[in-house]
Amino acid sequence: MEFKIEHTWDGFPVSHDPVTVRLAPADAGLFMDVTAPFYNDPPAPPSDPGKSFNGLWDYEVVEAFFLNGQTEQYLEVELCPHGQYLILLLCGRRKVLKQGLPLKFEVSRTSTQWNGRVHLPWSYFPPATDQFNAFAIHGSGEARTYEALYPAPKHEIQKDQQPDFHRLEYFKCLNLTTIMGEGWKQPVPDFWAP
Repeated sequence: MEFKIEHTWDGFPVSHDPVTVRLAPADAGLFMDVTAPFYNDPPAPPSDPGKSFNGLWDYEVVEAFFLNGQTEQYLEVELCPHGQYLILLLCGRRKVLKQGLPLKFEVSRTSTQWNGRVHLPWSYFPPATDQFNAFAIHGSGEARTYEALYPAPKHEIQKDQQPDFHRLEYFKCLNLTTIMGEGWKQPVPDFWAP
């Protein structure tokens, strides 16, 4: 399943090739593949590639959110073209349950594009995951750009409103059986046990 991030967070078309996020079946989880323009702005976070980095949202990043729309439990995946990542499990808007979980993340890049692949284990997904959104961030200062797969509707934007990727009401349906096959049942995840 492929998604293209073709709009800014507030609904305007992007002025470059869109970021692409692909989801595909993997052993005990999903592969998430990212293809995105590489800006190198801001520069790499002060952390080694292949490591979790808190605050990654302040750098160049692609993010994917997997949500249970009834419980508001969600998985946030952040991937950086320099090889850092961040995994957050949230229970309610912005309420972090767990963070800094390990991940196998591979990244390659040229001067103009980067590609990343991550294996997301089912144990990280909230039970009955049924909604999704994806985002991309790049640039510094006034040139900071926030992009969304499912942006905020223009008629709902308030004067001086800032981007907020945790607006769960803008997420759209994600049917994991479309990816995994009919008859597939999402495994009960360990991390979300009460």
